[in-house]
Amino acid sequence: MRNLSVGHVEEFVLVGFPTSPPFQLLLFVFFFAIYLLTLLENILIVSTVWLTPSLHRPMYFFLGHLSFLELWYINVTIPRLLGAFLTQDGRVSYVGCMTQLYFFIALACTECVLLAVMAYDRYLAICEPLRYPSLMPPSLATRLAAASWGSGFFSSMMKLLFISRLSYCGPNIINHFFCDISPLLNLTCSDKEQAELVDFLLALVMILLPLVAVVSSYAAIIVAILKIPTAQGRHKAFSTCTSHLAVVVIYYSSTLFTYARPRAMYTFNYNKIISVLYTVIVPFLNPAIYCLRNKEVKDAFRKTMLGRCHYTRDVTD
Repeated sequence: MRNLSVGHVEEFVLVGFPTSPPFQLLLFVFFFAIYLLTLLENILIVSTVWLTPSLHRPMYFFLGHLSFLELWYINVTIPRLLGAFLTQDGRVSYVGCMTQLYFFIALACTECVLLAVMAYDRYLAICEPLRYPSLMPPSLATRLAAASWGSGFFSSMMKLLFISRLSYCGPNIINHFFCDISPLLNLTCSDKEQAELVDFLLALVMILLPLVAVVSSYAAIIVAILKIPTAQGRHKAFSTCTSHLAVVVIYYSSTLFTYARPRAMYTFNYNKIISVLYTVIVPFLNPAIYCLRNKEVKDAFRKTMLGRCHYTRDVTD
């Protein structure tokens, strides 16, 4: 209860994962390794998409945006998770907590919209292959990517506008490893119904509407694939969107649990486990899925790495 001003909290204490020191050290090493691998995976995808002319198409343009988003996302959340294993009472200022919450919500909402845009792109590529270049020109892809980022950050700004107006008089202990919506709403000493309603409605708009777009796109894709007469043709068509479909299933299954119900949750430890899933595991799996399932990305990555190795060898000689 230290450092509380009159009627306002100056800082929050993040409980993290209280457990035995040896187990905390083990968890720290494990998640730090995942953090480094996730950084490497996404940096390689962004650089490969950027440096390979054959990948300068809308599908990979959106993939580059998704990987860049994941890079930003893990640097907002994972450092807090790592800090939770090193100290029992991580402290964060009120402004720092609200800043972290803003970027966390913005990036999560942006990813929802971006995945819907990528599903629409796959719909056009499979259902309208002859008209695809005219239906999805680079200018439209750029506008859709910009709209994804803009809608995500605008939605976060509206949520934070109502959350930051709440009063926090104490206690200031958050049973989490970063500043999330539910723990903060549970700590406020003022009426939170309006903030909860706005948060809930915006969560529905930013999650369910993109999800409807994804489901509609893949329903049309499945219908179009079933009309292909040969099994080889059906397999080839479906293989172009399996990576994105796997990412969508993993992301939405972990995110819907939290954002469909913004009301403060009762089982906080369970909430923290779910948070680890969508802040650590999902960003780690996304690039791996795209690289393992997409032959063009693997070939481009291999050529990029071999080209850099040859260049380094020539410079050395």
